[in-house]
Amino acid sequence: MSQELQDRYDIGQVMIRYATSVDQRDFDRYASCFTDDVEVGGFSSGPIKGLDNYVPWVREALENFRGTHHQITNQEIEVDGDTAHMRSYVQATHELASDSNTLLILWAIYDDRLVRTADGWRITHHHLERLIDSRRIATL
Repeated sequence: MSQELQDRYDIGQVMIRYATSVDQRDFDRYASCFTDDVEVGGFSSGPIKGLDNYVPWVREALENFRGTHHQITNQEIEVDGDTAHMRSYVQATHELASDSNTLLILWAIYDDRLVRTADGWRITHHHLERLIDSRRIATL
């Protein structure tokens, strides 16, 4: 396998680890997707800077949900040496902790920049671009 194909595969695996870790609430594994100085945008009113600020923010935000299910698809990956840019579609379903009959569904794009580290590819900039805001789905 060529280095470019290996890099593209490895970068895609970062997003699989991202989705499964957040859904399983494995915050150490989730943190392994990012550099220590990660900058995150589009999730809150302003940017979140640094892994030490971001992971606690995610942990607290997820307390609002009994469960989540993230699907990440349509990955466009461009590799340039030891840096990369990736855009991915995301559909995330969230079951409210306060009302198990209510699901919030988000359609968005993740726009990520990554860097190759000694421990593999890591996200340095993670941005959420909302396509359709959350919708409330109620069972009959």
